[in-house]
Amino acid sequence: MVYGFFQYLFRFIFYVIFRTRVYGRENIPAEGAVILAANHASNADPPLMASLIERPVSYMAKIELFENPIFGGIIRRCHAFPVKRGESDRGAIKTAVQVLKEKRILGLFPEGTRSKTGELKKPEAGVALIAAMTGAPIVPVAILNTHRIFANGGKIPALRVMYGAPISFQGDRKSKESLDAFSNEIMARIAAMRDDLKSMS
Repeated sequence: MVYGFFQYLFRFIFYVIFRTRVYGRENIPAEGAVILAANHASNADPPLMASLIERPVSYMAKIELFENPIFGGIIRRCHAFPVKRGESDRGAIKTAVQVLKEKRILGLFPEGTRSKTGELKKPEAGVALIAAMTGAPIVPVAILNTHRIFANGGKIPALRVMYGAPISFQGDRKSKESLDAFSNEIMARIAAMRDDLKSMS
């Protein structure tokens, strides 16, 4: 109920106010475990990526967001769960794996933190590791212009989102080289799709 309300609210905001265009929704499997892996430039990215599709999305969110009982309660009911940033949080990883075992969608940001300029940053290994542990396919997601929402001279930017074809981890999950290579492949897919979005704008 709460998730559905905010899904439609944000969908209205993004389509009407930000003139959002969406591409590639057909690439998201209709059922089963899926990881959405997107570039991250704004706090608007999680609701943007989730509200534009029909299936619910679960997110890791920094633990500080749960300290406010009202806001924390809302985001919990919207399928968010806490993660301690800057350290290896086994509890958060365990929860992420459980989401995928339940054949749901998990939303993650390979860069780990926001890029205030909108430029892509080097990926961390977490997304590749979770994909390797679960066998869940990754749908790369390119998001364009959210970094301009509060820094565009008062102008409201037009947002663009593209969901790419699913890719799966094929290497040795115990190999750092394999995980790093897959992380870089995910970011390369996102970079290519962002270029496509720029060319269509």
